[in-house]
Amino acid sequence: MCGRFTITRRDGNSLAAELGVPADSFVDYRPRYNVAPMQKHFIVRIKYENREVIPARWGLVKSGAKDASMAAKCINARSETVEARPAFRDAFHKRRCVVPADGFFEWTGPKTARQPAWFHRDDGRLVLFAGLYEAWQKEPSVWETTFTIITTTANAVVGQYHDRMPVILADRDADDWMDPRAADALALKRLLVPAPADLLIATPVSPKINNVRNDSPELLEPAGQTLH
Repeated sequence: MCGRFTITRRDGNSLAAELGVPADSFVDYRPRYNVAPMQKHFIVRIKYENREVIPARWGLVKSGAKDASMAAKCINARSETVEARPAFRDAFHKRRCVVPADGFFEWTGPKTARQPAWFHRDDGRLVLFAGLYEAWQKEPSVWETTFTIITTTANAVVGQYHDRMPVILADRDADDWMDPRAADALALKRLLVPAPADLLIATPVSPKINNVRNDSPELLEPAGQTLH
């Protein structure tokens, strides 16, 4: 699964450049070290053949929903069934996005002493999670965009902590995934595979990330041996 992630770029301009979006896409940007479900983030989609950034809340709510009661159960969508499950089916066919991040967390150890690890690229570059999005009418005349992150079986590195991981798209595949004209479900699902084992490293970090109220750089200070 994917239950927490990071986006630690210091400024919006460098983030926009790496994502290939307009420089003014992140006017209110700030680094995040502990993004949690139901919190606000942003997604990237294709509109008129160009990448566009829009704000969105983590936890998919279908467009016709009367409330957001199912959002917490829809933070992740399994790649194996995403095109068939009613909660995600329409978005899979019509509203695919990427969720920019630069790392995510998993835990190991007993329930009384869970040790978090931050999975990230050794070169510090972004990871692009495959996602889906929907907009629902939160209040009269108020629409909110929400998203989910697609997961797949874990690769060798993540598998030491959990049996699932977020689907991480190569930049060249991200546009294919987001293309609203793409209609071949089988071709799209071929993108939903585990990342290469050498893409990520695992750095044990502070248990303070267990508290969603904590969101500061010291959360990522190494707390043990990094795994490759």
